[in-house]
Amino acid sequence: MDRLDAMKVFVLAVDDGSLAAAGRKLGRSPAAVSRAIAFLEERVGAELLHRTTRSIKLSEEGERYVAICRRVLTELEEADDIAAGPRSAPRGLLTITAPVVSGEMVLRPILDAFLDACPTVSARLLLFDRAVNLIEEGIDIALRIGPLADSAMVAMRVGEISRVVVAAPRYLKQHPRITEPGDLVKHQIVAMAHLPNSWTFAPQAGGSVPRTVQFTPRLIVNSTYAAVASAVAGRGVARMYSYQVAEQVARGELEIVLAAEKDPEMPAHLICPQGRLSVPKVRAFTDFAVPRLKKHFAQLKKSVAAC
Repeated sequence: MDRLDAMKVFVLAVDDGSLAAAGRKLGRSPAAVSRAIAFLEERVGAELLHRTTRSIKLSEEGERYVAICRRVLTELEEADDIAAGPRSAPRGLLTITAPVVSGEMVLRPILDAFLDACPTVSARLLLFDRAVNLIEEGIDIALRIGPLADSAMVAMRVGEISRVVVAAPRYLKQHPRITEPGDLVKHQIVAMAHLPNSWTFAPQAGGSVPRTVQFTPRLIVNSTYAAVASAVAGRGVARMYSYQVAEQVARGELEIVLAAEKDPEMPAHLICPQGRLSVPKVRAFTDFAVPRLKKHFAQLKKSVAAC
């Protein structure tokens, strides 16, 4: 059995979550898929997948091996594309990752338009609110919000975002005015579960000490969508990234308060591993996405500044 083919089968089975699903995509029977994985397990001398009648789960050895398989297959595809020359047409599967909300709200519409423009490219969009190792997980491109760690990644800056404090108009009419950060202690706060029960603001003019407001949240949620929806429903004041509430602010469902208390802006980048930009599908997507992302974040910045 061809080892590279077996690796492709193994990775696809892991991505699709079942042998049957991988078999359907490949036009093979579940038994043929199982034989390919058994071939790899025999070669490495370890069980790669724990199998049940309904699901599969990577073993500890399988988690390490699938990362290696992704890297090998990605590098082989990259070698083929580079050998074909810069004039070769973009083709194949493009794998992109982003945080959940920015991926759904910002990146997905751009990816949809790219797929319309490049019918020979297909895509896998993976949305995680966790750090993703692009090389180990076989990712071509990632959208990152915030400062970048030092790495060997190629980074393309596409804009800046900031956090804003928002509340529903009807909530603001029924509660004391918010004119400075200290006023927040009089209000109901909608907080994110993974963040501390405090908000920090820039120092006052002429000062050097950041201002931190401690609070006891009225509502704690672990979902950005839930926090935004609760703020729209008038449950309290929330602090979100500007792109997370841009639509609600534009529709008048939320108002920005403390607009003068600007948060330091954070950069937004597209990043990819060294060498991947020479692959036609990756270069085509970055050429397509970077100007559109820059336009989106610039418009967002302008709309926030106008509030």
